[in-house]
Amino acid sequence: MTTQNADSAADPAADQQPPQAPAVSYDEGYDAEKELHKLLLPNVNDLPISPSSAVESNFVTYLAPDFLKPEHDQYIYRHANGLCVIGLAAGHVAFKDEGAITAVDFNVGKSNRSEIKVTGKRKRNAQHFESNTALCKVCTNNASYIVRCCIKGSLLEVNERLLKQPELLNSAADREGYIAIIMPKPADWQKIKDSFISFDEYKKLRHF
Repeated sequence: MTTQNADSAADPAADQQPPQAPAVSYDEGYDAEKELHKLLLPNVNDLPISPSSAVESNFVTYLAPDFLKPEHDQYIYRHANGLCVIGLAAGHVAFKDEGAITAVDFNVGKSNRSEIKVTGKRKRNAQHFESNTALCKVCTNNASYIVRCCIKGSLLEVNERLLKQPELLNSAADREGYIAIIMPKPADWQKIKDSFISFDEYKKLRHF
């Protein structure tokens, strides 16, 4: 008896019990499983009808309805880095002509926009245009329409595919059928952005 007490006193750890994990009730464990299941396998009814497009994920959409002329509607997709993609909005008058758009001509103003070649990080050879500067002319069987910059900035490129494939404007004007890419200065963008409207506002305006 005396020996056992002495041994215990010599080894304090002998009387210490290993730490016990906190008891988890069945309900708590079940709730955790439910939460994990919801994260890994969401309810299909909560998912969007279609996944977000690259434009929706990477750009903010602005619309310029009636730009200088009635129904000359154009869009501006603005990236976080400041780049702006310019194109024809769905309500543009050109799409209402019979046969839709049949040709695109970048030879407007004093230069052919398709011949402008920008190089290097400093964007050498980029031409600086005003918001009302013509980018190109889109033609239908019955008429032609001038497409403009919409914003003041440097023209970095035009979509040369439209020269051989003008039908891209009829089938994918909001994607592959874009017109040009422009880089405005931050101050110039701030001056004009409030004149544009959101996509939701545009849908209400044109009753889409």
